[in-house]
Amino acid sequence: MRTPAPFLIVSGLFLADPVHAVEPVPETLRAVQVQAAKVHAVDDFELPASSTTVDVGTAGNGRGALVGEALGGVPGLSARERQNLAQDTQLSIRGFGARSTFGVRGVRLLVDGVPATMPDGQGQLSHFSLLGADRIEVLRGPFSALYGNSSGGVLQLWSADGQAGDPWRLRSSAGSNGSASTGVQLKGKTGAMHYNVAANHFRTDGWRDHSAARRESLAARLGFALAPGQRLDLLLNGFDAPHAQDPLGLTRVQVQADPRQATAVATQYDTRKSVRQNQAGLVYTLDREHQTWRLMGYAGQRAVEQFLAIPPATQGNPLHSGGVIDLDGNYGGVDARWAWHGALAGRPLELVLGANADRQRQHRTGYENFIGTTYGIKGRLRRDQRDQVQNVDQFAQAWWQFSPRWSALVGARHTQVRFRSQDHYLTAGNPDDSGRRDYSATTPVGGLVFRANDGLRLYASAGRGFESPTFNELGYRADGGAGMALDLSSSTSRNYELGAKWRAQSGARLELALFRADTDDELAVATNSGGRSSYRNIGATRRQGVELGWQQPIGESQHLQLAWTWLQASVRDGYLTCTGLPAPCRVPTNRVAPGSRLPGVPRQQLSARWQWQPGAWQWAAEVVAASDMVVNDLADARAPGYALLNLEAAREWLTTRGPLRVFARVDNVLDQRYIGSVIVNDGNQRYYEPGPDRGVTLGLQWLWDRGS
Repeated sequence: MRTPAPFLIVSGLFLADPVHAVEPVPETLRAVQVQAAKVHAVDDFELPASSTTVDVGTAGNGRGALVGEALGGVPGLSARERQNLAQDTQLSIRGFGARSTFGVRGVRLLVDGVPATMPDGQGQLSHFSLLGADRIEVLRGPFSALYGNSSGGVLQLWSADGQAGDPWRLRSSAGSNGSASTGVQLKGKTGAMHYNVAANHFRTDGWRDHSAARRESLAARLGFALAPGQRLDLLLNGFDAPHAQDPLGLTRVQVQADPRQATAVATQYDTRKSVRQNQAGLVYTLDREHQTWRLMGYAGQRAVEQFLAIPPATQGNPLHSGGVIDLDGNYGGVDARWAWHGALAGRPLELVLGANADRQRQHRTGYENFIGTTYGIKGRLRRDQRDQVQNVDQFAQAWWQFSPRWSALVGARHTQVRFRSQDHYLTAGNPDDSGRRDYSATTPVGGLVFRANDGLRLYASAGRGFESPTFNELGYRADGGAGMALDLSSSTSRNYELGAKWRAQSGARLELALFRADTDDELAVATNSGGRSSYRNIGATRRQGVELGWQQPIGESQHLQLAWTWLQASVRDGYLTCTGLPAPCRVPTNRVAPGSRLPGVPRQQLSARWQWQPGAWQWAAEVVAASDMVVNDLADARAPGYALLNLEAAREWLTTRGPLRVFARVDNVLDQRYIGSVIVNDGNQRYYEPGPDRGVTLGLQWLWDRGS
């Protein structure tokens, strides 16, 4: 249902979250987290890397419950909300991760220094709690290799640390398509314990048919000061998303006829996914005059059940694993690192040494998605295997300011990943498919920074990256056979970056980066059908481009922010593909020529945001735009580009027990039709996931002052 124009005009008086004035401030140092061990007194301004910090605390724009909504202003990053919460946000950095049909690949995720990426390399943003967060840090370029099995970048969420006198927060909002979000944050300090506990409930009927979803999340950070220089942090996280409906992709004809519809087989087979995850982490930090020791351990459980739209005739193949995926597993790991800060030849020096080990076990079963002629019901067992992956890593890094104008950051990491699969589903037509595969790599990185003057830094960096397949990529063979695709190789990349960073006393900032990543044995989608994906190595690819980030205060009450990315992602070696051939395709014969564009990657992206705070009112307008992108290997189909206008405003009142803020937001003000995300190489040519039309969100936030 489209929003009436009069309602839009009235809503414009209250648009979304509060926007605070940006005062000109003197330059301050934010100690950057490298390898999650603090590099003392080294601001990210002094490092040869592209790093962006997004403030998401109570003073931020607080756009909602979905993490992707907070990341629009980060250069080089694409976070596409698919209007399909069964598949989560489609996140990529500099084109890495764009192949993902669900979850996050090729980008490392952490929460408060604890991995949110599984040991196999698969991650999800769904359990990131924005309500309890203080900031999100995004690292791009060569130095992401220091975080292990990832090539494209690192995304870290840091929770706020409760302090004495902190207010508690209540936030509630409701919007179009039956969407509603309610959350509570309890934050403060009692005795020696710092606490930050955030709980949130989110539900939506979905903009598209058959896309309703519900999510509950709980995140807690409890910090204990044990003694001077000693601290213990307990990190708890729980997430539950039962029966999130999956409308699947649409063909171009279906999009033109009705972009809100679900594919017929989505309702026929009741395609849906349920996820439940619980995780706990413990971090001990010991600070001495020149040293920091950090010990971390974590463990969790994750269960996933997904119903796919696969015809009974296909599931009847004795080698087929069925139309229901049921995963139940546990994971965990330990990490130890030592940091030392001192001097070498009279110049500041920082060293970090460490090692970590992680293990993930899962029980993967498959069932038919029908009983008799009734679909959407778990039927006979068709797959039963137990999988295990473990990794052991060692790493070292050093930062040295070897002259007044020059500094260097160098490091290396060695990673070894071992996959094991034990097949327990053995029949006359389905032999034992047990197997194993090991991957390993050493990834060195290095960079130089030149201090041109107090406000300008020039830098260059280079390094190698490494990415092994995940369980999901190993899960299905491209030739349709049974068992895991243990013939997949890991991909390696050579990454280069040149950049400049400029800061002014007024608070203005400008960052420019030129980058290139050459990848060998690129992992790419082979086939995508019925919600099930298989992968293959396609050879050499190249991603190169330019990133620009600019922040500019305007007077005492306005602020302008701009992020622009130009990215050319292309194939360097030609290869053969099954795209465009009838299914099932066992032998690919269609040729992809060198120079062809990689699917799922727009050539250009732009995000611009203007904020203004006249007194108790806060106003904001933003433009989000992306160019077209191809959706399959042959580049004979593409999603068109788009430009969207969003508006926000809020009004704040001071009460005797803390500020009360009423806010509203209108997304897609001009009611444009556009494709929000794509399903790369979909076997039924249902590549397109349409974005929503005009939508309105209204809400309130109360910061409750509990007094002294």
